[in-house]
Amino acid sequence: MRIDIITVLPELLKSPFEASILKRAISKGLVEVHFHNLRDYTEASYKQVDDYQFGGGAGMVLMIEPIDKCISALKEQRSYDDIIYMTPDGETLHQKMANSISLKENLIILCGHYKGVDQRIRDRFITKEISVGDYVLSGGELGAAILCDAVIRLIPGVLNNETSALTDTFQDNLLAPPVYTRPSEYKGMKVPEVLLSGDFPRIEKWREEQAMERTQRLRPDLLS
Repeated sequence: MRIDIITVLPELLKSPFEASILKRAISKGLVEVHFHNLRDYTEASYKQVDDYQFGGGAGMVLMIEPIDKCISALKEQRSYDDIIYMTPDGETLHQKMANSISLKENLIILCGHYKGVDQRIRDRFITKEISVGDYVLSGGELGAAILCDAVIRLIPGVLNNETSALTDTFQDNLLAPPVYTRPSEYKGMKVPEVLLSGDFPRIEKWREEQAMERTQRLRPDLLS
């Protein structure tokens, strides 16, 4: 998979890809992540990429020309499965969406900033608009990092145990069951006996029951 991220703040984005699972995925050659500074695609003085919005109102808007130049330059080099815009008014990111995106080959992620981007960019280029929640961030960079993390960990070979992702919360519209590790008893708190039994069919049944109970109690909306 190749991911090209368009941003006005590439330095804000780079650190998540220099550690942990994302770094491992890049080191293994399972994913390429490239950052494109939008200011490199403007001829305006002082590398300006934003301007006041027509009609008045507070907040600056990312201009159409530098975004058009950047996306067009990338599309000249390869075909893209999706051009994603990170925006608070997009579809809320969920596990099934991450699963679907993880099967793609080439992606562009455009990070919004200020008041957003010129609507003509959304109309002409964007194929998918994604939000990471019903709140507003200073820009789309942190949302893009969240999206990349959710997607990249699903690529075969990224996790040491590939079955781990299949049992994550939300994979079956259920929350994950409780998990425990050593020691089996700590300050009077004991691990459920069933997990120490070695009876794997019984353990699996317990986990399914726990997942259902937790979902009904904490996130009943997932079962509707």
